[in-house]
Amino acid sequence: MIWCIGLGGVRGAETVVYEGKAGPGVGKSVVFLSGDEEYRSEEGLPQLAKILAERHGFKCTVLFAINPTNGAIDPNYNRNLPGAEALDSADVIVMLLRFREWPDAQMKHFVDAYLAGKPMVALRTSTHAFSYGADSKSPYARYSWNSTVWPGGFGKQVLGETWISHHGAHKKEATRGVIEAAAKDDAILRGVEDIFCTTDVYTANPPGDAKVLVRGEVLAGMKPTDAPVAGPKNEPMQPIAWTRLYRNEAGKTNRILCTTMGAATDLQNEGLRRLVVNAVYWGAGLKVPAKAKVGLVGKYEPTMYGFDGFIHGVKLEDLGGK
Repeated sequence: MIWCIGLGGVRGAETVVYEGKAGPGVGKSVVFLSGDEEYRSEEGLPQLAKILAERHGFKCTVLFAINPTNGAIDPNYNRNLPGAEALDSADVIVMLLRFREWPDAQMKHFVDAYLAGKPMVALRTSTHAFSYGADSKSPYARYSWNSTVWPGGFGKQVLGETWISHHGAHKKEATRGVIEAAAKDDAILRGVEDIFCTTDVYTANPPGDAKVLVRGEVLAGMKPTDAPVAGPKNEPMQPIAWTRLYRNEAGKTNRILCTTMGAATDLQNEGLRRLVVNAVYWGAGLKVPAKAKVGLVGKYEPTMYGFDGFIHGVKLEDLGGK
């Protein structure tokens, strides 16, 4: 069950909905899939949802990894995504997932949405969104990041990459986004500038049909003023944002924006927020604004990423619900 009344967001069961009232997004539904153990998607995605609802009019539904033993948001619990039926009516899907293995009944909603050709905006660890054991009997086991049946699983086959490695030094070398010269006029890059992320560059080799929008310059430290690292880490720079028009096995075409940026701390950067908001417009088939409004909505002080267990304290009531 999902309840929603207005921009404050109302909690119903285990989801939060922000109902936009005015803007080009009115009548369009965006569903956000959070669930990763490290990059605080449960903090970052609600902020994106608020921006898209309040500033652009989209109806935004945020789903969470819920631990059934206590009903709490728990990104370390990878086997539960209540409210997955919201995907059935989504116009665009935004995800930041890592190593999920949802029950087949929940996963079916995701797979059906994918096969229906729904647009997807995939952040950071979504390249390795799913992980199934070698002995799994699930009909969706091939979606696993390390699948050999469908090599590289959903990440490699659909988004364009799976998990390979850290290219920059984790928690030591931040990222400056450099717009690809050949893509500078792409609609998704309208108004996008000064991209800086506290996360490091991933190794990524998207396929030839991908259009690279942004490359990641590895910095020598964790501040935007730090100089680039000299040597092979930046020669060449790795792709960190790209698009694809992917024709799936059902014959439908998914509009894909994949970026290896997107931790909750990364979303403090205006340039990255605008890139993601623009990608939602593009996915929804709407004209991308010349400079989309992406100002933060309310207090936003995201937790630094890391594997520290579920101790960083996000609760449903902190997200605008009751």
